[in-house]
Amino acid sequence: MSNIPKDLRYTADHEYARKTDAPGVVQVGITDYAQGELGDVVYVDLPKPGTAVEKKAVFGTIEAVKAVSELYSPLAGTVVEVNGALDKDPAAVNRDPYGAGWMIKLKMKNPADLDALLGADAYKQHIGE
Repeated sequence: MSNIPKDLRYTADHEYARKTDAPGVVQVGITDYAQGELGDVVYVDLPKPGTAVEKKAVFGTIEAVKAVSELYSPLAGTVVEVNGALDKDPAAVNRDPYGAGWMIKLKMKNPADLDALLGADAYKQHIGE
């Protein structure tokens, strides 16, 4: 069973968005289910702060022993912070995808779009758990 926190919003592509203390900013990463499917993560390529991203557009790549996958932004906005710790420790995505393994913080263009993402129950149904 995957860990699917109730306080997050999810995409069908297995990214999550978590509200932060900063108004209009969400933390983005991949779900526990996604990291499990990928296997051991060996490299994460993320955008620089200040990069504008569109909803469902590629914002980076994640490389695992088995495959390289694109990362899709759950929302439109501007990258305000990148998790630089993943440069030295990409496996944090496997150990703690919702904590130390987060990828970017995004200033949302339209915060109301967050409500359009999947809730925990809908995501659980989407992955068949």
